[in-house]
Amino acid sequence: MTIVEAILYGIVQGLTEWLPVSSTAHLRILPSLLGKPDPGAGFTAVIQLGTTLAVLIFFRKELSAAIGGWLKSFKKGSKSGVDAKVGWGVFWGTFPIIIIGFLAQDFIKSDAVRSLYVIAATLMLGGLLMLGAEQYAKGRKGRGEAKIEVKDGLVVGAFQALALIPGMSRSGSTISGALFSGLDRNTAARYSFLLSVPSVAAAGLYELYKGKAELLDAGITNVLVATAVSFVVGYASIALLLKFIQKQGIGVFVLYRFVVAGVLLLMLQRGLIQ
Repeated sequence: MTIVEAILYGIVQGLTEWLPVSSTAHLRILPSLLGKPDPGAGFTAVIQLGTTLAVLIFFRKELSAAIGGWLKSFKKGSKSGVDAKVGWGVFWGTFPIIIIGFLAQDFIKSDAVRSLYVIAATLMLGGLLMLGAEQYAKGRKGRGEAKIEVKDGLVVGAFQALALIPGMSRSGSTISGALFSGLDRNTAARYSFLLSVPSVAAAGLYELYKGKAELLDAGITNVLVATAVSFVVGYASIALLLKFIQKQGIGVFVLYRFVVAGVLLLMLQRGLIQ
């Protein structure tokens, strides 16, 4: 991997991590277009730490309040406060992806799952899921953060686990799950950001520890550069995405996913990429 490729991977990660289009899919497609080998699931997980840091800084007040409300709920014995509800929502929503991700890690990293044909299929399936969620939420008055319940955390957490399959998209899956749960668009998007922190951070740190050999092959400098670039680009894209989803919804990303999947399949069939 060259430093230019590392920068490109960081830009793609930063732009697509929060868009419901699957950063993992794009980080799998890009090297194929460049005629390069797959950088691997470990590399992808580690550079996601950059975008996770972006969320930590951007939502530092909300995260601090959620953690504080969650801790205070133990002392007071009440989970009725808004901050406590958000904190418990993130807590319960993190369990499914952590458990499934740990148990199925070998399957998730397999070449079969990271196949470009699988990614084309999951891009379309994820698009259909998002389209269904958008139609379900259309015309409904969704609930805000003050009305987040335990079941919302479990439901959205289950949807987040779908993102373990490349192409499904963590943000797309969680936003869809939140809309199906009855949360409004703004709350769904913000909840998706907050819910990403523990799961993505845990995966990145785990791969940083376990995948040392793979990361050394990529080059420590390249990994650091890609992570730093993903942080800068990811931070800049958060506010834009929040405003866009609140006003426009996620319909345009459904169309984008179908187009990318169609072009990818066409290129594979014609042998333009391996």
